[in-house]
Amino acid sequence: MLTFVIGLMILFVGGGLYGAFCQKVFRPDDRKTPAYTKGDGVDYVPMPKWKNSLINLLNIAGTGPILGPIQGILFGPIAFITIPIGCVIGGAMHDYFSGMISVREGGIQMPEMVKQNTNAGIHKLYTLFICLVLFLVGVVFIYTPGDIMATHVFGFGGTAGEASTWIIYSAIFIYYLIAAVLPIDKIIGRIYPLFGAILLLSAVGIFVMLFVNGYPMAELWGSWNLNGFDFGAYFSGEHFIPTFFVTVACGILSGFHSTQITLVTRTMEHEKEGRVTFYNMMIVEGFIAMVWAAGTMAMIGLGAGDLGITMQQTEKGWAYFMLVEGQLKQISATSVVGVVCKNMLGSVGGIIAIIGVIVLPITSGDTALRSMRLILADTFNIKQNKNVKRLMLAIPIFALAFIALIIAKVNPNGFNIVWRYFGWSNQTVAIFALASILIWLMQHDKKKYLWIPLIPLVFYSFVTCSYIMGAEIGFSLPYGVSLAIGAVFAFLIAALAIYRGNKKST
Repeated sequence: MLTFVIGLMILFVGGGLYGAFCQKVFRPDDRKTPAYTKGDGVDYVPMPKWKNSLINLLNIAGTGPILGPIQGILFGPIAFITIPIGCVIGGAMHDYFSGMISVREGGIQMPEMVKQNTNAGIHKLYTLFICLVLFLVGVVFIYTPGDIMATHVFGFGGTAGEASTWIIYSAIFIYYLIAAVLPIDKIIGRIYPLFGAILLLSAVGIFVMLFVNGYPMAELWGSWNLNGFDFGAYFSGEHFIPTFFVTVACGILSGFHSTQITLVTRTMEHEKEGRVTFYNMMIVEGFIAMVWAAGTMAMIGLGAGDLGITMQQTEKGWAYFMLVEGQLKQISATSVVGVVCKNMLGSVGGIIAIIGVIVLPITSGDTALRSMRLILADTFNIKQNKNVKRLMLAIPIFALAFIALIIAKVNPNGFNIVWRYFGWSNQTVAIFALASILIWLMQHDKKKYLWIPLIPLVFYSFVTCSYIMGAEIGFSLPYGVSLAIGAVFAFLIAALAIYRGNKKST
């Protein structure tokens, strides 16, 4: 438990100090924000800081900071240190500068930011890539909450052959369509504060019960063996670098966030709200990731015999098992959510917490598809001032998403494939944003601070490249070869970003 506490101290103390430093580097001022200079009553609408902050938190906090840490904690207690460090100097910094640059540049979306700071070729590549990521987010963030709702709330089987599964999926789809088309303050601005309260209460509830019940947990400096599961062996066998950082994803750094943050930049009333709205909300997401990582480790320490989880080897590697009618049954990472909630918070509290978990992906999926609509509208100069025009653009997107959902659900391994590509592509998208931040800083007389985005840019260029080179969903190259290619790729990306920054600053 002490390692977990140290990690929380790094997260909150480090986040407070580094967040203040990032704000000092950017220097927000009192100029009018895009919500006033471009107000249109649809996307550019002034909203108060507390509401923007909650909206941003729910936009960025999908299933990533829950399902990622549930799987990432299998690498051991080192996760309690790497998550907060990465969140402070990587994820929160990425979110803050992406948001503040967007505000300063008139509320531009990420494709335009990339275009302004790189070139037309990179812009086209990024637009294609980010639309793919947003599309995958929309699909997986219907699949995940739909299945949790079916199995843990309504008690259905959640299989492709049950009508209830498709009814639930369709209901989420209808909400997504409404939220993606109507003005941002009509749906998102009104119901998100309620969703935010449920989300935070569920995370805080699990956090409190970790200490009240004193669950067994492994420490960084002690034995990494807990209730028969050797975290150390998993750490070595699954290649902590790069696999851990792609697995945890959103709890540390997420390229998807920049697409959501730029929505909120169009509703901010003052630039100086950015630190709370962007940086601090990522720190909150880091806290959510830490809580779920700790909750999962606690359930492993408890064991299936005490209504926790038992880890066992299968043909495809280590898997989670729980007792069902006296028999051990293999469960997915999604089902671990229910085990943690119900064990720690009881039946009623567990259901409330599960609702909070359902809210997370839904409130990211809707804005993901909204972002995709806006990006396509900006790219092809399609006006979005009328509902019918927004529907004409949104309906084809949703139709394709539903087809992809059917394919993923019918194929037994379909969702796993979609999720893995989403995890990798999500981290890869962050490279474009980090490079744009570096170049923007160099253009605006802040060359001495280029190391701020350069550190995560180099690291994640290495991680994403080496992962896809060695992973089964990629090229399946030997581990050493994939690391070498990743190192070369990271060097080239950093060199090109600095070269571009120097060129644009002269």
